[in-house]
Amino acid sequence: MSHFSTVKTQLRKKEPLLQALFDLGYNPQEGEHLVRGFRGQTTKAEMALTMPNGGDIGFRWNPNTNSYELVTDLDLWDQPIPVERFLAKLTQRYALNTVLAATANEGFQVAEQKNNSDGSIELVVTRWD
Repeated sequence: MSHFSTVKTQLRKKEPLLQALFDLGYNPQEGEHLVRGFRGQTTKAEMALTMPNGGDIGFRWNPNTNSYELVTDLDLWDQPIPVERFLAKLTQRYALNTVLAATANEGFQVAEQKNNSDGSIELVVTRWD
């Protein structure tokens, strides 16, 4: 029997999370949605990625940790990468978007962005006073 699993994250802000999901090629739906699991079971989430064969991926706000948590039926996980790798890539894009927004707010511009062969992202930002 399958059931929903909740995975804690350090994803605290909605906008960088949404942008990270878009960056990874997903089309997140905002607002309260039902995330589908095994045999039509559902659970509520504030953001959802609807998957064609069920096994949706949701993000639910947890006020106790002040962060979004991933909620999905792991037995129906049908992504090209394992859930741990998905979260690692999502967290990296989230961090990048958070840094880009913060630097833009401080008047910096991205001079160079380089994706390294080890998977890391290198940024060079400048600001003219």
